[in-house]
Amino acid sequence: MTYAAAIEFLSSLGVFGAKPGLENIQRLTAMLGSQQDKLRFIHVAGTNGKGSTCAMLEGIYRAAGLRVGLFTSPHLVSFNERMQVNRVPASEDDVVRLVREIQPLLQKFPVESHPTFFEVVTAMALRQFADRQCDLVVWETGLGGRLDATNIVTPLASVITNIGLDHQQWLGNTHEQIATEKAGIIKPGVPVITAAEPGRGLEVIAKVAHENDSLLTVIDRNDARGALLDAAKIPLVGEHQRLNGAVAVATVRAVEPKIPISQEAILNGLSTVYWPGRMQLVTTAAGQQILLDGAHNIPSAQALAAAFREQFREVRPTMILGVLSDKDWQSIAENLAPLAERVLVVPVSSHRTLAPSELASACRNANPSAAVEVCDSLAQALQLSARDPFLLITGSLYLIGEAMERLQLLPVPPSDERGLNEWTAKR
Repeated sequence: MTYAAAIEFLSSLGVFGAKPGLENIQRLTAMLGSQQDKLRFIHVAGTNGKGSTCAMLEGIYRAAGLRVGLFTSPHLVSFNERMQVNRVPASEDDVVRLVREIQPLLQKFPVESHPTFFEVVTAMALRQFADRQCDLVVWETGLGGRLDATNIVTPLASVITNIGLDHQQWLGNTHEQIATEKAGIIKPGVPVITAAEPGRGLEVIAKVAHENDSLLTVIDRNDARGALLDAAKIPLVGEHQRLNGAVAVATVRAVEPKIPISQEAILNGLSTVYWPGRMQLVTTAAGQQILLDGAHNIPSAQALAAAFREQFREVRPTMILGVLSDKDWQSIAENLAPLAERVLVVPVSSHRTLAPSELASACRNANPSAAVEVCDSLAQALQLSARDPFLLITGSLYLIGEAMERLQLLPVPPSDERGLNEWTAKR
């Protein structure tokens, strides 16, 4: 099997959609030797900030000398970003080996209950982390928590970064309903750390933690202003990233009885954290500044707007904006369009993309003084804005992945692997 064939096989799994539930993943991992029972985890859920918090935790434990697995989604450019060991993505040989091992097992499932793409990738990651003898795995949920394929582990700590309105078609239409799904990762006696807010899911998380006799640590914005975080100088920009840092530190403290960590390791891990596509500022050879941020829902758009105004007070950028149609795109435009002097609206490389003409109308309403232009593609928008001094690209992680390919900010695989982030929703 070639790497291209392995990727093609994984892509073919998209037809099985998304099927919330744990029966398939439990059966599949049992066939692979239940690798989750041989590993230690920190399980991270939440509406926003999961990936950044995972990156901070990974950096801290790696700075302490541990071999750390990192499981996240979606990927920006390459599939193997989803499973990393000490921040080294799985190799092409690893991916081929894992696919070859799992393919015959999938034939034992009837078509109507065939494992989904995400279930297969979750099982592959567990095998990879066990094979690489990871000391700890930082384990991000895919969607929700209670019925997410990652929820077959008993972690050292359960982290719920926050609760916001997103993926309502799957998780519910209120903060309480969404919090109930995400609180499903809480396990008996396992400490819980959250930055959820009162009236926005905290009460649900506290109730579930109490029912499970799990010690709950609640982080708020006062915790984000501590001396440790000042000293760390987290390179990820914005107050929301300091809050994610506070959640990461509290998690490390909660796990200390089992994995002692020095303050030096915490400082080193936070100060060197790298998480591309989240308030990432790059300067081109021509001197153009480009800020990339995957803000894709209301809370992340609000966080981006606040961080931008704080960090770039005098800047009125050209914004390239693309949003998926199943997001609250009007609210995203209301939060982001006022930042810009010029807005170039583009399609996202997804069958779920919002038509740029609709997004353009929302941007004009949100910022009547801005020049709003409809572009046929990101490539066209980049060409039209090539001489603008400051460029902000945002609205979707899918769009950020394409931008990183075009700007050559991440290694580009031989074939398009961003399409693996797509799946056909089934209920």
